[in-house]
Amino acid sequence: ILAKVALVKGERSCETVEKVIELAGGLREFVGKPILIKVNFITTKSWNTGATTDPIVVEGLIKCLKTVNDRVAVVESDATMTNADKAYRMTGMNVVCEKYGVPFVNLRHVREKVKVRVAEPETLPELTLPKMVMDSYVISAAKLKTHVDTQVSLGLKNMFGLLPDKFKAKYHLKNIEKVVVDINIVVKPSFTIIDGFVGMEGEGPVNGDPVRMNVVIAGRDPVATDSVAAQVMGFD
Repeated sequence: ILAKVALVKGERSCETVEKVIELAGGLREFVGKPILIKVNFITTKSWNTGATTDPIVVEGLIKCLKTVNDRVAVVESDATMTNADKAYRMTGMNVVCEKYGVPFVNLRHVREKVKVRVAEPETLPELTLPKMVMDSYVISAAKLKTHVDTQVSLGLKNMFGLLPDKFKAKYHLKNIEKVVVDINIVVKPSFTIIDGFVGMEGEGPVNGDPVRMNVVIAGRDPVATDSVAAQVMGFD
């Protein structure tokens, strides 16, 4: 069965986001357990730099999800150089969350964690993750951008931020591309949406140049969704 990936080119708006979600199959079956929207806060830079998830994408997701499930949260964890709580405010994501009564959770500070074995691991035989991650639907709300180590940073790479450790640089020593595979084996995102209203090229994921693309890409199959996004960027 071929995976369905939706791509919508349009102005930066909730309507564009809602359209791509519907074309990708919608979110109506996301019931029965909580939903975590995993954003990209690798830095405190705003969405128009191409570095972080656009709040309008999260707003579109929340509007669609709230019609079927009230248990929605936005999540991220601290990065080596970034405090996620600070990024939450400085990127303007707090405005959207407060508008809809959606909490933000810094996964680094979640106390209840579980150890999960990785089936046929690439490099990590076991992962320690917040229990709430394992008990929820996870939506990867990623950014369309380049990455100096992994070439692109899209839906699969965005899941790296589920690891609650602050000093994530240690994982780069274990081959970051293999680490990303292991995370997605353990926690396959239920839905992936890639924010390309403004993407990034060059020295990503933080110091590249912003590129206005006016595109949003979404799908249920994370590999297929990333594949389409990579093609849009000009990569194999």
